[in-house]
Amino acid sequence: MILEARNLLFDYGGSPALRGLNFLANAGESVAIVGPSGCGKSTLLYCLAGLLQPTSGTVLFRGSDLAIESDAARSELRLHQFGFVFQTSELVCELTLAENVALPLELVGSSRRRAATTARGLCEQLGLGDAMHRRPARVSGGQRQRAAIARAIAVRPTVIFADEPTGALDSANRSVVLEVLLAAAQSVGALLLVVTHDSEVAAALSRRVELRDGAAVDATGSNPVDGR
Repeated sequence: MILEARNLLFDYGGSPALRGLNFLANAGESVAIVGPSGCGKSTLLYCLAGLLQPTSGTVLFRGSDLAIESDAARSELRLHQFGFVFQTSELVCELTLAENVALPLELVGSSRRRAATTARGLCEQLGLGDAMHRRPARVSGGQRQRAAIARAIAVRPTVIFADEPTGALDSANRSVVLEVLLAAAQSVGALLLVVTHDSEVAAALSRRVELRDGAAVDATGSNPVDGR
């Protein structure tokens, strides 16, 4: 088991977003986290990624409790094992797309030349072509999201967390970016977790987990915890 949440509670000043939630996911799965606005989808994603500390409960990555890890250890985990794609690409505006993709590789110790070569290869693989040499403001939203996906998989993460990755795109770009995201996750064997309100996006993933009243219900009719 790659990622697990046990009895997860998250409280926003007296207003609980997660209420004793349980969740399991394996490597190679693609899981849609769905539900109405304000139901705690993004809160769950950020708790699973160690970006938010739950009020109570446990998040385990490969059996290790994230809560007892130091801040430095959690940062290393996010750098080496986790990839992130957000609704807006969150690219560094001063860098080209290829330089954005190369950045996490340099942060984990690759030489600048090796990181640049790998980044160019990923950009080409994801169909960015000449756009890789432009800065984010000079390319389309779909191209920015492709670059964000390339950046997310650059270090071959174990888990990719995607928060409404197609929410800011038109229908044509949404379909392309979703296809690229799924293929990219598969290429590195990563668990893919996608928060989405889009039923078409959810339908393209292998499992769908719906949040209701702060708890997780497997919308495929399988086990509400792990989909089996």
